[in-house]
Amino acid sequence: MRIRFCPRIVFVVTLVAIAATAFAGEPINTGFWSKLTLKGYDPVAYFTAHQPVEGSKDFTTDWNGATWRFVSAEDRDLFIKDPAKYAPQFGGYCAWAMTRGAEADIDPTCWKIVQGKLYLNYSKDIQQQWQQDIPGNIAKADTAWKALVEKSKE
Repeated sequence: MRIRFCPRIVFVVTLVAIAATAFAGEPINTGFWSKLTLKGYDPVAYFTAHQPVEGSKDFTTDWNGATWRFVSAEDRDLFIKDPAKYAPQFGGYCAWAMTRGAEADIDPTCWKIVQGKLYLNYSKDIQQQWQQDIPGNIAKADTAWKALVEKSKE
């Protein structure tokens, strides 16, 4: 039996492999037309500069299917060493919306670090609602997030 090379089959197999790796990790909030997360803000800066700072196209890395920007090579390298330390909770989706099991976009200037973890919200008004019961809202969102991650693996 002779096996013939078929470019169409190779193409389809390649697309399936790319799609499988794109969804291998947890969902990440990215732009509709891009893989850019946090709207281009540097996740490390929330911890080191204690404020949101826009990253640069010159300092990026890809992690978990998303492109992350940084202010400097130093911030990028810190992230690469320990992305889970700096990546926002719930894949960068709004922490308050996640309490309801929903994925909502964020405003990178609406943030809070709680027990060494970065949480983001959709708006200042939503952030105020979330802050009324931070421990309770984190617990609810954690449960919803675990369910969402499991569903994304199906």
